[in-house]
Amino acid sequence: MSASSFRNVALVAHVDHGKTTLVDAMLSSTGVFASHEAKVDRVMDSDDQERERGITILAKAASVEWKGTRINLVDTPGHADFGGEVERALTMVDGVLLLVDAAEGPMPQTRYVLSKALAQHLPAVVVINKVDRPDSRIAEVVDEIYELFFDLEASEAHIEFPIISTIAREGRAMVGMGVPDESADLSALLDMIVKTVPE
Repeated sequence: MSASSFRNVALVAHVDHGKTTLVDAMLSSTGVFASHEAKVDRVMDSDDQERERGITILAKAASVEWKGTRINLVDTPGHADFGGEVERALTMVDGVLLLVDAAEGPMPQTRYVLSKALAQHLPAVVVINKVDRPDSRIAEVVDEIYELFFDLEASEAHIEFPIISTIAREGRAMVGMGVPDESADLSALLDMIVKTVPE
């Protein structure tokens, strides 16, 4: 990679909201995997125990290049038992992607990881994932996220977060609330990371 600038960003969320799936999609869509290469699902969950349990236990990093910028992604555990890993990861990044399930909304671990990110003064890109679910309630979930930021006494700068809607398993994203078009890819998300997260 011959990137001229860098962004270090952690993906944080409650368990099963789609962090690892989104990282895998970002790796695939930016050409980290050539089309002829066989790719295992949940690439970032390389530990046998992680694969067996279907959860991320250890924070892991990967890099993608996007329009001359290297984006270093840190996939963090979503399970409350591994909160120390999340805290450690947040000391190494300059921003976070806060993933929230479009049906479940913010959960207890969402509150925990967001509070830690705000304590580090990290800007957030809010990613509403699984927006194609029949039970999704995107607008309500966004309202709940705003309430969470207010409850955590976030600064005005933190509360003015960008919103990206995604279907991570299909590698599709759009700016704002809604369901990305069939032709969408992850460009909107990658562009927003470069725009929002400082070098």
